[in-house]
Amino acid sequence: MEYIVLVLAIFAVIALIMLKGLYDDHKRKADFVKWLRENYGVLREREEYKPEEMEKISRYFREHEADGFHIDDITWNDLNMDGVFRQMNHTYSAAGEDYLYYLLRTPVQNGESLEELEQKVRYFSENAEKRVKYQTLFAQIGKTGKYSIYDYLHYLDLLGERSNGKHYLGHLAIAASLLCMLVSVQIGVIALVVVMSRNIIAYFKTKNEIDPYLTSFGYILRLLRNVEDLEKIPAPVFEKELAELKGCLKKMGKFKSGSSILMSASRIGSSGNPLEVLLDYVRMIFHIDLIKFNNMLAEVRKNSSEIDRMITLTGSMEAVIAIGCFRASKDVWCLPQFHEGRKLKIENAYHPMIENPVKNHIMTERGVLLTGSNASGKSTFLKTVAINAILAQTVHTCMADSYSGGLYRIMSSMALRDDLAGGDSYYIVEIKSLKRILNDSADSGRPVLCFVDEVLRGTNTVERIAASTQILKSLAGRNVLCFAATHDIELTHLLEESYNNYHFEEEIEEDDVVFNYRLRKGRATTRNAIRLLGVMGYEENIIEEAEKQAEHFLKTGSWS
Repeated sequence: MEYIVLVLAIFAVIALIMLKGLYDDHKRKADFVKWLRENYGVLREREEYKPEEMEKISRYFREHEADGFHIDDITWNDLNMDGVFRQMNHTYSAAGEDYLYYLLRTPVQNGESLEELEQKVRYFSENAEKRVKYQTLFAQIGKTGKYSIYDYLHYLDLLGERSNGKHYLGHLAIAASLLCMLVSVQIGVIALVVVMSRNIIAYFKTKNEIDPYLTSFGYILRLLRNVEDLEKIPAPVFEKELAELKGCLKKMGKFKSGSSILMSASRIGSSGNPLEVLLDYVRMIFHIDLIKFNNMLAEVRKNSSEIDRMITLTGSMEAVIAIGCFRASKDVWCLPQFHEGRKLKIENAYHPMIENPVKNHIMTERGVLLTGSNASGKSTFLKTVAINAILAQTVHTCMADSYSGGLYRIMSSMALRDDLAGGDSYYIVEIKSLKRILNDSADSGRPVLCFVDEVLRGTNTVERIAASTQILKSLAGRNVLCFAATHDIELTHLLEESYNNYHFEEEIEEDDVVFNYRLRKGRATTRNAIRLLGVMGYEENIIEEAEKQAEHFLKTGSWS
């Protein structure tokens, strides 16, 4: 009787633990759903993105980079678009964040696709419950761990061709051992022990080979299961996507069928289930999971395009929701308007990553030359215009009161550095960067919208002004709208027939420098650089002599 009570108590404890686990899981999901409902437009707290994580997120883009025009690495880094992406990343699945990154690096050259995107964004902005259901399913798909799904898929190639023949031979050997028992029980038992021992040793050797690849299989399975759930909550704006996903799901049927043999709880984590422990011994002897792995591997290789398509479709669906969340996080944003040609007009534009930004507006049909002192706002304004142009053509959202422009190929040459690995000086890096813009502008197609900060700063004044003048003239004469910042006032005179002059200026008040960051028409006229020496405590005679030299140069064109 005592043994019966003890057994019942053990089963009761196990049942309570299981029920507690189910309750905790249900509560976690309920809390997540509640959070989604009450925090639309709020980013969930997370650890800082590490460089290797951004590299992983970019893998989808690298796989599809040849699809058409994209934001190149120089422009992406110049504008710190990683930071803009992080601010916009309201996704919960690897496919969603991968596609959102891809979207930001691929400005559309056709306005029709943006109209379709807008319908989808608006649908989920207006249908909160449907949005929450979709976000919950995307969260269940989850992330892929340390590497991108594309890394895992490429790693599968390292396995080479795999056959189940040796595993089936093991089955035959066991059958033969059992038949031997009919002749001699002793010999049959010895043979069976030898064969089972051989199978177990071979099992662990192969198991160690395939374990690193199960992450990709697990992600694909989660993707398949949640695609099935997505079909149960259809959204009219995703009718085409859901139909195509259904077709992909059908082709992946063999991959999913019987996958629990391989993707068990004991395989992918700890499990105290006695049946799972028993099944582990069956796996060791009969290699049923290794056989299933080879079958699933063959299905992955056969349907790699379907897997890529499912990642693309589900990723694009979640990215749409993330765009709506990003809009909800901003007090001011607008839908862009597009037209043919180079003309660009932005009213009260601001940089999305600056708190309490100063907003500026500009309208121009030709190049813009910016002058002003350091820290006056030139570089920030260039980035503001560039980022808004990218956002307009990618997520159909601008940080401004209004935006009207062409469909551009957007490029920049701004935050350059010496190439120590390649042995190039700053000047060589700079002229290579500018050359790529000139090369791209020579190709037919959409106009190039380019941004250049401090043209040819890596060389001496005389050659810089001469070369800068000709390069900027060349850009102005092509299918290009160029925004350039410079300290060289001479350029504002040499290029005034090709570029509109704008400037930022500062004021010195009570031995302090005050910047208002307001864009003004015309070239910079203030000469506060020398006055700033006084603010910083330089001796008066240094300041006076510098002022005299500057005045002499402005009057005579030569240095005294």
